[in-house]
Amino acid sequence: MARKKKEPKRIAKKLLNKYRLVILNEDTFEERISFKLTRLNVFVLVTITSIVLITGTIILIAFTPLREYIPGYSSTRLNLQASKLVSTTDSLENVIRVNQEYYNSIRKVLTGDVKTVAFDLDSAVQSQQLDIENINLEPSEDDIKLREEVSQEDKYSVFEERKENINFSLFPPVKGTITAAYNASDKHYAVDVAVLKDTPVKAAAAGTIIFAEWTADTGHVIIIEHGSSLVTVYKHNASLNKRQGDQVRAGEVIAIAGSTGEFSTGPHLHFELWNDGLPNDPTKFIDFEY
Repeated sequence: MARKKKEPKRIAKKLLNKYRLVILNEDTFEERISFKLTRLNVFVLVTITSIVLITGTIILIAFTPLREYIPGYSSTRLNLQASKLVSTTDSLENVIRVNQEYYNSIRKVLTGDVKTVAFDLDSAVQSQQLDIENINLEPSEDDIKLREEVSQEDKYSVFEERKENINFSLFPPVKGTITAAYNASDKHYAVDVAVLKDTPVKAAAAGTIIFAEWTADTGHVIIIEHGSSLVTVYKHNASLNKRQGDQVRAGEVIAIAGSTGEFSTGPHLHFELWNDGLPNDPTKFIDFEY
């Protein structure tokens, strides 16, 4: 029992024994610096120093760019570039998918690969069994009244009222002779200007090409959006100099006049002017004559 009590005292005594650390001049043995130490002080000092060094190293690696030099850690710049590439790739995949569907639709139309519309045979049989003699085809009084009101309205008066409120200047796309004037009553919402073949067709104003394709009826067609709900249309061109999405300036050549499409009867430009989704007479804003 006495031996067990002596052992802790002996350990405590060893820890608290005082030692002297002296730094001497090697030549003269002159004492330069001396420290009074105990084993306990040395242990505490080493422990605190180790903790401080370890903590400092962790902070230095975790919150500074130095961690980029450690194998296995990626840099912030690389992470940002990778995120940007992933986002760009996803956007490009969506664009490619939409364009592929669009091209497939166009290819089916051009090749005539249009599927026959499916119908329900039972519904077709039932429609043949209807007794037409028992169906009342006479219009009601409300229907007659509505038809009279619609027939008395001037469908194109709204266009005439809008013309007085429109104020803009446009560049003449071509100079020539007007062979077919704007006539809303005949649903001819354009002017046809006869020109020589291969005459340059110019943009009436600065804008963005929103359509530049071939159509069977009107040949090479180009449509420009000019902002402020203003749109111009150029049809029957021999060829197009611009593509969809291109930016154009006023007076810039966008096509070559020709006589393409089934509705064309000779070299001319079919020019339409639309504002807020409604047609306007181009001759009120552009002088097409020489």
